[in-house]
Amino acid sequence: MKKYFDISLTITPNLPVWPGDPTIVLERVNKIEEGANSNVSRLVMGVHSGTHVDAPVHFLPGAKSVEELALEILIGPAQVIQIADSVDVITSDVLEDADIAEDTTRLLLKTRNSVLWQEKIPSFHKDFVAIDASGAEFLVKQGIQLIGIDYLSVAPYKKSRPTHQILLQAGIVILDSLDLFNVPALQYELFCLPLI
Repeated sequence: MKKYFDISLTITPNLPVWPGDPTIVLERVNKIEEGANSNVSRLVMGVHSGTHVDAPVHFLPGAKSVEELALEILIGPAQVIQIADSVDVITSDVLEDADIAEDTTRLLLKTRNSVLWQEKIPSFHKDFVAIDASGAEFLVKQGIQLIGIDYLSVAPYKKSRPTHQILLQAGIVILDSLDLFNVPALQYELFCLPLI
């Protein structure tokens, strides 16, 4: 029997957001218990909230938006690798030493960030583990088509542009804020269907 992992975060008002992004608002606007015909909720948030795909246009003016991304990249075999808790920044050297299978085109990085989602702390953590420019260049050379990580950005805080530009200009799809806490480092079939 197959085992499935939902690696998306549940959207709640307590989910941390990137500094300066809109906070998440989720409220019931129609309530059956107050006489409404049905329950209806309203959700307001930035598109960079929760588990999300970074569209190329996020860092490349005039580039593709999420709905223009190829489903063939968003669906298919993926490898989850564990990055050691001692790693603060994922460099080319870290990735070179990682056990990335030769035919991997979709790579999900499980780091010590995964614990942050279990703590359910609504504050943003600036010291999250992310990929630097050298790591991004390594992924391009490896032929990676999709890279995912377990916090709000694939790039280090206050150093967002180089990593994003290298990956997005190479056509690599970026998947942020994955909940990989309970996911062992193995091979999987990924189904990533972004909302917008």
